[in-house]
Amino acid sequence: MVRAPASADAAGKAAAVLPIGSFEQHGPHLPLATDTLIACEIARRCAEAHDLLLLPPITFSCSHEHAAFPGTISLRATTLVRLIDEICADLQRQGIAKVVIVNAHGGNNVLVNFAQEANRDRRRVLLYPTSAHWTDARQAAGCATSNHQDMHGGELETSILLSIDADLVRAGWETADHEADDRSLLTLLGMAEYTASGVIGRPSLATPDKGTALLESIVTGLSDPLKRLLED
Repeated sequence: MVRAPASADAAGKAAAVLPIGSFEQHGPHLPLATDTLIACEIARRCAEAHDLLLLPPITFSCSHEHAAFPGTISLRATTLVRLIDEICADLQRQGIAKVVIVNAHGGNNVLVNFAQEANRDRRRVLLYPTSAHWTDARQAAGCATSNHQDMHGGELETSILLSIDADLVRAGWETADHEADDRSLLTLLGMAEYTASGVIGRPSLATPDKGTALLESIVTGLSDPLKRLLED
């Protein structure tokens, strides 16, 4: 849960942290808000570790590839970009010109373009974590799967939710594994072409200890990118 900051908390902060999740299916064992829960936990820990202003999350984002599954709600990419742009503009008006966007939904590809444009003249936006940071985190946590193999509702996401609050994970996750390594037409056909359950990955390998180690690695990994954001 993200704690709403008091006015005094915002004063003098070098940067703000904006968690972005999604509201989409995550298989039968994880909640629709899985990405948002993960983004909030990462953002909270990063804000505490680096003395940054923690913002409330953006829960809805670009989940169009999951549209065939009930419960999924998406924004247009242009809507998401406009929302973030206006948040950044109002933060800048208050003297906070730097924003760390903690994105926990892989389908938010438009954020890459947003960050590149925002940083055209000077460093303003850090999009974090990248796939490379998740790869390092998987290695640190002893995960058996890769980012590609474990795309959705698998070892990584289930481990993190078991670490945050095991009650968020419903029964059946131990037998929910599904492999679909060839997803070359995902943007054309959507997730339903590759998985009936919504899972692509191996949740059976998840443990709370892996979740804790994943989160710790991601928080530690922010140090250098944040330094590069703030030095300009």
